[in-house]
Amino acid sequence: MTRMPRPNALLLLFAASALAAPALAQHGVSGEWPHYGGDYGSTKYAALDQIDRDNVARLEIAWTWESPDNEMVGDDRRLMPGGFKSTPIMKGGVLYASTSYNQAAAIDAATGEQRWVFDSGLRAEGRRPHNLGFNQRGVAYWEVDTPQGKRARIYLATNDAWLWALDAGTGEPVASFGDGGKVDLTKGLGREVSRRIYGVMSAPLAIDGVVIVGSSISDGPTSPEMPPGHVRAFDAVTGEQRWIFHTIPQEGEYGVETWEEDSWKFTGNTNVWTLMSADPELGYVYLPVSTPTNDWYGGHRLGNNLFAESLVCVKAATGERVWHFQFVHHGLWDYDLPAAPTLVDITVDGREIAAVAQITKQGFVFVFDRATGEPVWPIEERPVPQSTVPGERTSPTQPFPTKPAPYEHQGISKENLIDFSPELRAEAEKILEDYEWGPLYTPPSLEGTISMPGWGGGANWWGAAFDPETSMLYIPSGTSPIVIALQAPDASRSTFRYIRGGGRGLRGPQGLPLTKPPYGRLTAIDLDTGEHAWMKPHGDGPRQEVIDLGLPDPGPLGSFNATGPLVTETLLFVGQGTRGRGSDRDEKSVMRAYDKATGEVIHGVELELPPSGTPMSYMAGGRQLIVVAAGGGPRAVLYGLAVPEVQPSTSTSTSTSSSGAR
Repeated sequence: MTRMPRPNALLLLFAASALAAPALAQHGVSGEWPHYGGDYGSTKYAALDQIDRDNVARLEIAWTWESPDNEMVGDDRRLMPGGFKSTPIMKGGVLYASTSYNQAAAIDAATGEQRWVFDSGLRAEGRRPHNLGFNQRGVAYWEVDTPQGKRARIYLATNDAWLWALDAGTGEPVASFGDGGKVDLTKGLGREVSRRIYGVMSAPLAIDGVVIVGSSISDGPTSPEMPPGHVRAFDAVTGEQRWIFHTIPQEGEYGVETWEEDSWKFTGNTNVWTLMSADPELGYVYLPVSTPTNDWYGGHRLGNNLFAESLVCVKAATGERVWHFQFVHHGLWDYDLPAAPTLVDITVDGREIAAVAQITKQGFVFVFDRATGEPVWPIEERPVPQSTVPGERTSPTQPFPTKPAPYEHQGISKENLIDFSPELRAEAEKILEDYEWGPLYTPPSLEGTISMPGWGGGANWWGAAFDPETSMLYIPSGTSPIVIALQAPDASRSTFRYIRGGGRGLRGPQGLPLTKPPYGRLTAIDLDTGEHAWMKPHGDGPRQEVIDLGLPDPGPLGSFNATGPLVTETLLFVGQGTRGRGSDRDEKSVMRAYDKATGEVIHGVELELPPSGTPMSYMAGGRQLIVVAAGGGPRAVLYGLAVPEVQPSTSTSTSTSSSGAR
C-alpha cells in the first residue's frame, strides 16, 4: 500500500530524528504548522514576516507537488475525485497531506520532493462515497511512547469509515494500532451502521494521547432511521475506543427530553463533519455539530433536538460535556456549524477573556468564554416565522447575538434585491412572486421558500482566521440563496412524510444574482469591541455581465469561490478560484494578498489551477513558504509559494499559547 518513488535512507533517517521531538501545542517556536488550522485553536495564524508588503509582488511558485491521485483518474465520472481541499500539516521539515482519493503523503517542506505515499485503497473499491464523493481534507499528527522511545504517527480517517495510523517516517501502517493499522469506525456507535452512508472527510484531532473523530453521514436519507453522528476518541497507540459523546442523547442523558416521542432512538446525522478545535491547557475539545435527519423536515423529531447545531465543549480525556450552546432550535435549514470554532484571547471593556468564536452559515459570529460557555455579548431569543407544513412544529424563537453584527445578507426583502437598474429591480421583484420569502429562519414550505443564506452559507468549512496581535477575525463568506420546496415522497422509496423536493440555487434577472452585491466578501471584525473593521468584495464576480448589459462598471462584485484565510504577521492571504457560484466567467485563479488593516488588495499570484484548500505557511530552508492545494478532478497539486532570493530568516512565531493568542 505504500509507494516510495525515490527511496532515500538518509532522508528517512532525518525525518525520524526530526519527528522525535515532543509535539507542540501550536506552530509557535519553530515556524511549523502542526495542526490543520495551524494550532489547536484553528487561528490559521503564522507569526512570520519574511513575506511582506514590500516583497509580496515577487511571490512565485517555488515548487509544485503532483497529487498521486492524478495517476489513478479514469474516464468514469462517478469515480472522479472532487476538489483538492487538503491543508497539509508541517512538522520537522516534512509536510503531511491527504488526497481526494484518501491517500496520504509525506513531502519535503523546503523542496516539494515526495518522500512516501500511502494508499488506503478507497479508489480501488470502485464505489463513489456518499455526499460529496471523494472528498478528504487532512490528517493529524501525534507522537506516541513506544519501547523504542517517541515515535511520530500520522492519522488518516477515510471516506469509507476507517481510521489509519501510519508511521510518519515510512508511511507504513502501524501494525499494533487496531487491526493491522486501522480501526473500523462503523463499530462502536450503538447501532448497526452501513459503510455506504457513513464515513469521514475532515482531519481528526489528536490530543492528550487520543485521536478524536467526527463523521460524514449521507444527506440524502430515505427514512428517519440513520447512523448517529456521535463523536469518539481512540487511543493513539492501540486504537481502542476510549470514549464516545452522544450528539443525540441516549436514555437518561442530559437533553434526551428535547427529542419528543423517543425520536432519539432512531434519528441520525447530528454529526461533526467539519474540523474541531481544542484548548490543551483546559483539556477541552470544541465540537461543532450539524443538523439531524433530515435537513428540511422535522415532524418525526419534534422538540429542540440537542445537541444538533450546537457548539459542545467536552473534556478531551473523557468526552464528558462541560457546556454547550445551541445555535438553531429544531433545525430545518441545513444550518450546520460549518467550521472549527476559533480560540481567541481578547480584551473586552478592559477584561481579558479566553474566548471561542464560532462562525455560522447564517452569517453570525457567536463569542463565548471558552471555559464556561458564558456569552461575551448578550444573545437574545427572538420570535421567528412559523411553519405551515402539516406535522411540523417550529421553534417559536431562535438565538440572535447582539454583537458582532452579521457579516452576510440574512433573509430576503425588497430592500436587498439587485438594483443596478430600475428594470433589473423590477424583474427581481417579479421573481419573488413565485416563492415564499421573508427574514432569516423563514421555514421551508410546500410552495417553495427562498432561504438566504442557503445551505452553502454564509461561511463554510474553510472557517475564519484570527490575528492575535490585533484581535481581528477575518471571515470569507458568500451570498448564495436557494429555494427549499418540500414534497411527499414515493411511499415505496421513503418513509418520510416530506422530503426536499427542491433545494436548487436561485438566479435573478438576466442571469445575474437576485440580491445586491457583494456576492463573495471578506469581513474583518475586531473581537475586542465586536465591531466590523471593514468589508471588501473578494473577486470581480459578475462584473463583466453587468457591463455587457450596457450598465456602468460596478467595480468588483465578489465571487463565492474563495479558499479559507491565512493571516501572518504582515498580510492576509485568501485564494480565489474559477467556476464559483454565480456568474464569474472572467475570474482568474489567484492567491491574493490583502492589507490586514484596510482590506486593500496588494498583490495576486496567478495560478494555473484554482486553489481549493485553505493555505498554510511555515519556514523551511531559510524561506517562508505558503502552500495551498489546488485543482481536483483530473489534476490536483500543491503549490509552494515563496519570494525568490531571500536571505535566510530567523523569523518564527513568537506566540506560545495553545490558542494562538497574545
